[in-house]
Amino acid sequence: MTETRVRDYYTDHLRKEWRRLAQDAYHQLEFQTTLHFLEKHLPRKGLILDAGGGPGRYTVELARRGYEVVLLDMTLANLEFARRQIKRAKLQDRVIKIAEGSIVDLSQFADNSFDATLCLGGPLSHVLDAAKREKAISELIRVTKKGAPLVVSVIGRLALLVVELTLFQYEIEMPHFVQIRDTGDYGGDYGFTTCHFFLPEELRAAFSDRGVTVVDMAGLEGISSGHPKQVNQLAKDEKRWKIWLETHYRTCTHPSAVGMSEHIMIVCKS
Repeated sequence: MTETRVRDYYTDHLRKEWRRLAQDAYHQLEFQTTLHFLEKHLPRKGLILDAGGGPGRYTVELARRGYEVVLLDMTLANLEFARRQIKRAKLQDRVIKIAEGSIVDLSQFADNSFDATLCLGGPLSHVLDAAKREKAISELIRVTKKGAPLVVSVIGRLALLVVELTLFQYEIEMPHFVQIRDTGDYGGDYGFTTCHFFLPEELRAAFSDRGVTVVDMAGLEGISSGHPKQVNQLAKDEKRWKIWLETHYRTCTHPSAVGMSEHIMIVCKS
C-alpha cells in the first residue's frame, strides 16, 4: 500500500518533480549543493548507481560529466520520462541501464558493483517501515564497492515542523502533526505522499550502525531553509548572491544548519 501511494504520487507529479530542482534559486540550492559534495567525493570516473533517481535529473547531469550511470526507480512513469530526457541529451551511451526496482531490494545488482551509489532527493524517506529502511540501507551499502562513496539525502523533520508553523498552522492540532513530531512518520493523507522525516542524529546512526564511516553531512538548503522568497529575491543581486552562496557553503555542514535543513545529505564510505 505504501509503495503504491508513493508510486502514484510521483506519477501524478512527474513534471513537477523534474522541474523542482531547477525552478528557482531556492530549489537550485538543493541541486547545486548536492553537486558540490558529489564533486568533492565522487571518483573522477566510474560506474554510478542513481538509486531512486526519479525522472533522471542527476542521471543526466552525471552522464554529461562523463560517468557511466545506472538509473533505478520504482515508478515506471519516471523511467519513461528519464529515457526521453537521456535521449534528448544524446547520453544513451553513458546511461548503460534504466531499471525498474525499489531501493529496498537491489538483488538485480551484485555485491560491490558500483564505484559510487547515490540515493538523492528523499527515496529513503519514502520507505515508511523502519525494518524496510534498514534493509534499503544495507542494500545500498552492499552494492557499493569497498571504500567507494555512498551519498544519500533525506527530508528533514525539524524543517517540516517549521513549515507547519509558517504555512499550515491549522494542521498543528491534527493527529498527524504529533506523529511527525514524535516519530517522523507521515501516512500521506494531506497533500504529500507517505514519508519518514529524519533527524540528523537518526540518519547518522542508521548508517554508522552498519559499519560504514560517515565522512560528511550537510544541510542542502542550510541556513536558507524555509526562506524561499528571500533567497529568490537575493539571487537577483549578483554580488550579494555570490557572497551568500559562499556563506552557505561555509555553514551548510554546521550541525545546526544540517538539523534545520529541508534536505539532509550524508556521505559514507565502507
